[in-house]
Parts: sequence; C-alpha cells; structure tokens
Amino acid sequence: MQYRQFGRTDFQVSALGFGCMRLPIVGGDSKNIDEPLAIEMLRYAIDHGVNYLDTAHPYHGGNSERLVGKALQGGYRDKVKVATKLPCWAVKEPADFDRLLDEQLGRLGLDHVDFYLLHNLQQRFWAPVRDLGVLDWLEKIRGSDRVGAVGFSFHDSFDLLTEILDAYDAWTVCQVQYNYANETVQGGTRGVELAAERGLAVVVMEPLLGGCLADPPAPIRAVWDAAPGGRTPAHWALQWLWNKPQIATVLSGMTTIEQVVQNVASAERSGIGTLSEADLARFAQAREQHAKLYPIPCTRCGYCMPCPNGVDIPLNLQLYNDAQVFEGSQSGLNRNLYACMPEEARASACVACGQCEEKCPQTIPISEWMPRVHERFGKK
Repeated sequence: MQYRQFGRTDFQVSALGFGCMRLPIVGGDSKNIDEPLAIEMLRYAIDHGVNYLDTAHPYHGGNSERLVGKALQGGYRDKVKVATKLPCWAVKEPADFDRLLDEQLGRLGLDHVDFYLLHNLQQRFWAPVRDLGVLDWLEKIRGSDRVGAVGFSFHDSFDLLTEILDAYDAWTVCQVQYNYANETVQGGTRGVELAAERGLAVVVMEPLLGGCLADPPAPIRAVWDAAPGGRTPAHWALQWLWNKPQIATVLSGMTTIEQVVQNVASAERSGIGTLSEADLARFAQAREQHAKLYPIPCTRCGYCMPCPNGVDIPLNLQLYNDAQVFEGSQSGLNRNLYACMPEEARASACVACGQCEEKCPQTIPISEWMPRVHERFGKK
C-alpha cells in the first residue's frame, strides 16, 4: 500500500480509503447488510494496508456504523482511523449535536472517532447549523475523549466552499466529490486546490461516479482499451486522482470482495505525478465522451431516498441514463425492468413534492425528470 500525508496532521493515510456507503446487501434491502461478506471485505482491506474508514449516520439506514464497529473488533480498531459524519439536516436545536454524536458512537461501539465531519454541506444545511452554533460546538469536541479532529463533506459551489473554509480555522478534513469527469462540478478542481492550500486533508468521494466510470459505455471504454497495459477503466479513474499531490486519500464504496482486491492492487501502483502526457490526453478524450452521453448527473448516492411516495428515484434515473447511453439496445430491456417495478416505485408515482430535490447533492431537478422517465418507459 502507498501512503500519503493527511493534510497538516502527522498521519500517513493509505492512498485507498474504504467508503462504507455501498456495502453488500441481502434481498435488495439497503438496510440489510451481508455482514459476513462486508466484514471479510473490510478486514481484507485493512490487512492489506487500508487505514481510513468512512461511514455516516444515514448509510444503510444507520447500519453501516454498526457494521464498521463489528468489523473493528478483534484488534482491528488499532489499525485504522475512523471517520463518521453529523447528519446536519437532522439538527433542529443545539442539543442535537451531542445527542447525534453519542448515538453514532453507540452504533459504532466506540468511545472515540478520529474524524467527525459535518455531512453533505450545502447552503440549505450549512446556514442552519452554523446559526445554531455548530462551530463553537466543534471547538469543544475536537481533541476531546470523543472526537479527534473535525471537518466536513461538501456538495455545493466553489463560492460556498470558500465561505466554509473561511468560517473556521481548525478544519482538518475536506471531503469532496471529484473524478476526471467532474472537474468543474461543485467545488471542482479549484475547490480541491484551495482546500489543499489551506492545509486540509482532501478526501475524495465518488471517484468512479457511482460506478459509471468503472463500467463505461463503449465510446469511453474504447479510450482505455487503446491504452497500453491492459488496465481497467476503474484503475485509470483512480490513478487520475492519485496522480494529484492535493489528494490525501480516495474513498471507494466497494460492494464485492473482487472490487476490494482490485482497488487495493491499484492503490499499490499509485503515485503522485506518475501519469504521462499521453495518459492525461486519454483522460481528456474520455471526459469528452462522457459529457456527450449522460443526460442526468446522478451518482446513485441515495441521498434522495426514501421518497415519501415510495418512488425508487435512483433506479428510475439509472434506467433513463442507461437507455440513453446504450441507445436502442437498452431501451427494450429497461422498459421491461420499469414494468416489473412496483407501481409506487415507478416515476409515474412522483407527485413533485420536492423533498428529494432538497437533499440531492447534484441539485438534479428530479420532479422534472420523473415525467420524462415515465414517458420513455411507461407508455406503450
């Protein structure tokens, strides 16, 4: 495993971090984690040098934190740093800060987390917790017996990122969505560079854009197939991030043991400044192809869920995107998949209440897309 400097701390972090949002599940229920497999995956990663685990209050309906705690039994806790996150949208009064942290420590079965982040900072979540005194509270808990250092995960504009960085001088971690297809999305490359300049450890999420960059359509795959070395599209996407000196660690939300093995192997081959000019030119080609193909910038993170009306929002958007990317070959199959969904899960059940749009990190106008999804798949 390769290791990198974690911001201004003395911690050397593994190039690959384990994001615990997409653990294997049983029966299609995201709350029902396949615990034996998930624990095997986490321990394989740790045994092979991964030393940063990232979870959060809502992941797997709250069961991600519980699973992480179980995986760290038997001596594994001492081998890793653990990060979890405050669900800012659930904070209604100052007392909720301590209540939620204590609840999360209880789920994890830990007395202390190494990094505690404000989760999914967007203007609509940042302003309320800021006004409720979250920065004063962070100052009290950082370096305490419950929390080591503090930070935030971010899904908004470069301007808001700058505002948040300016608001508090004791941030340690800045977690951002970033990949070769998203250089100008949200904080983008400018945000990564600014956070690193301020001395923060930049932690990357969605390095494979919800899996889209790991299994790309033919025009993008052709770019990587033409490259020497026989490396996978996922490997190339991760190397693009590890090539950058501003990145501390890259989180991968892994679902199978095969993904863990492959990503660990990729991390072992990583390094700053290792990509050639020819390699970087291939990323420009792939980025151009990607922009042409995907109409909806959904990463399938699931923040929009649950829908109060029962709509399976990520699946509906995925069906539409896949049909667009694979053109006619996928449309018939996706029409059948749509028809097999329970009626309440289909796009036609959307009542445009807007609750999902308030939570979407990508600010997708979901209520506008749902009728278009149904138009494509639901009508004869």
